[in-house]
Amino acid sequence: MFNKNIKLVLAVAILAVAVWQFTENNIGNGIFLILIAALVVLTYFKNEVIIMAFFKLRKQDMEGADRILNKIKDPAGALVPKQEGYYNYLKGIITSQTNLNAAEKFLRRAIELGLNMPEDMAMAKLQLAGIAITKNRKVEAEKLLAEAKKLDKKGMLKDQINMMKANLKRGPVQQMRRY
Repeated sequence: MFNKNIKLVLAVAILAVAVWQFTENNIGNGIFLILIAALVVLTYFKNEVIIMAFFKLRKQDMEGADRILNKIKDPAGALVPKQEGYYNYLKGIITSQTNLNAAEKFLRRAIELGLNMPEDMAMAKLQLAGIAITKNRKVEAEKLLAEAKKLDKKGMLKDQINMMKANLKRGPVQQMRRY
């Protein structure tokens, strides 16, 4: 895992070598080096580790996704802010299975940094609402559910939001009986 600034310096150096190859009439080498520089720039904007973690999460392999995300030692130094937001989003989803306090911290950080897609932001707020419900913070949960509903323009989380609202209306004693 390279620092984000090292990736940019590496891309500029490869591009410089490509220009040198063009001046030496090695057109094929220059084109190949430009493609490699473009690949390095692509990894600056779309982090390969986060993409692999999304694939693992999609297969419901939480341990594998966590193992992949743990390869990023310094998220602030290695990732641009939106990528760091997705890093915290994924860590929050994974951690919510075992530690709600840590998950809440990760999800709040993800919302603070921002996520590209409104559906991802809605999911993060829905997760936070679930955590607030388990901690008996009803007002905060209602606010988060309203924000999640507003962000869910495609209606993908409609059933989950309605289920959370129903859990919220039951009250803490009835929620305890359910589990």
